[in-house]
Amino acid sequence: MRFGVIGTNWITEEFIRAGQEVEGFSLQAVYSRTIDRANEFAEKFSAPHVFTDVEELAASKHIDAVYIASPNSFHAEQAIQCMNLGKHVLCEKPFASNAQEVEAMLLAAEKNNVLLMEAVKSTLAPNFFAIQENLHKLGKIRRYVASNCQYSSRYDAYKEGTILRAFDPNFANGALMDIGIYCLYPLIVLFGEPSQIKAEAVMLESGVDGEGSILLKYPEHDAVISYSKITTSYLPAEIQGEDATMVIDKINHPQKVEIRYRDGRIEDVTRAQTPKTMHYEIREFMRLFHAGEKESTTNSHTASLLAMQIMDEARKQIGLVFPADQRGGGKA
Repeated sequence: MRFGVIGTNWITEEFIRAGQEVEGFSLQAVYSRTIDRANEFAEKFSAPHVFTDVEELAASKHIDAVYIASPNSFHAEQAIQCMNLGKHVLCEKPFASNAQEVEAMLLAAEKNNVLLMEAVKSTLAPNFFAIQENLHKLGKIRRYVASNCQYSSRYDAYKEGTILRAFDPNFANGALMDIGIYCLYPLIVLFGEPSQIKAEAVMLESGVDGEGSILLKYPEHDAVISYSKITTSYLPAEIQGEDATMVIDKINHPQKVEIRYRDGRIEDVTRAQTPKTMHYEIREFMRLFHAGEKESTTNSHTASLLAMQIMDEARKQIGLVFPADQRGGGKA
């Protein structure tokens, strides 16, 4: 499968390095806003084609699909441009700035009969499927607890007066969008839509959330999510049932999964997986492509739209506004 990439940052480098270890993956094109950066990045990874125009990349006969890792505020527009020219799209999380943009992306995917998937790597890792397939052992589920708090290296620059993209609302950024989604997305894949949402946050002067928490209500259980880019937490995640509790070391990168029963037994249900969890999202995307399928059953269109709808509601409650909210949705 021949890929072009939009974005020349560290996450794109991680994607390419993981892809180079997946059979059938081929990097063919690089897009950057400047030709010098495009050439530099393409040379580093031996990509034969460079572009400084998204439309030209999307029209290229040298690629089948585009991996988008640009700032969040550009995701929807760039994805729709690519899909309108027949390219399949693997788009970094969060999918877009808001639910209206996600709806426009899904419409474009349907209209153009192309594959579209959100690149949430954690829910496609073997240990997520270990979580999913062992839930029945917990008895009646009563609570989901997940924390993803990572002090951002960019926060030091912020405190010195330099507002980088990670803390700039113009790029649809902030703690919820960047890392809170890692707590939220697995919850949605496992349990679907909540009936109530209550959000709180610590807002920064730049206009984004530095940290926050969300309480979500389901018919017979609740969920508690905490996330931060200005503090660090070492807490594991838990799914608590009446018969047992599942303990997950890291919700954003599950590497160890245990079930702790009320009688004291501990069952290790961890599965072997590579350190580069991007392998699994790339394999899933390529599998879908070769099978002629248009969406993943795990990182589904429904899950991606619901995640964004919940984040929209949370942002509304905490007062986090992006320019895209004023513009409305993208155009398919």
